[in-house]
Amino acid sequence: MTDQWQYQIRITLSDENAKLVRFGHLSYFWFKPIVDILSKHNATLVCQFDAFSDYVAEAEEHGVDEYPLYAWTKKTIENPTKEEKYIKSFSLHVDGEMVYEKAKADALEADLLALVACEVWQKEKLIRKMFKYNTNPANQIQPPIY
Repeated sequence: MTDQWQYQIRITLSDENAKLVRFGHLSYFWFKPIVDILSKHNATLVCQFDAFSDYVAEAEEHGVDEYPLYAWTKKTIENPTKEEKYIKSFSLHVDGEMVYEKAKADALEADLLALVACEVWQKEKLIRKMFKYNTNPANQIQPPIY
C-alpha cells in the first residue's frame, strides 16, 4: 500500500544563520554542505515567518474570507514570541512543492541527519533541530477559530 500522506521537512537554524539564510547569503562557505543537499534534492529553504507573512498579505489583498487560517496566522506573526520562533524555522520545499511524497522526504531527511551528525556541524550547531511533518489530519494541531 502506498503512503497516502504528503510530508515536509523543517529545520531550525541558529539566530545568526537564520538571518543569513533569510537574506540570501547561502553562499557563505559554512553553508556549502547544506547547499549541496538542497541541490541534490532540488530543494529550497523557506522561512516559516516569511511564509506566514506572505499568506497574511495575500489574504488581505484578495479578501480574508477565502483564507481560513488568516486570523490565526496574523495573530502568530504579530506575537513577538512566535516571531522569534518562526523566524528561525525553515521548511524545505522539494521540486517547488511545500509537501511531497514520503520517499523524497525520507531521502532528504537521511542526508540532513548525516550532516547534523557531522562533528563540525554538531560543534557549530548550524542546524538546531529537524522535524518531519505529514499531512495526516490526525497529526495536525488545529488552530483556534476566531
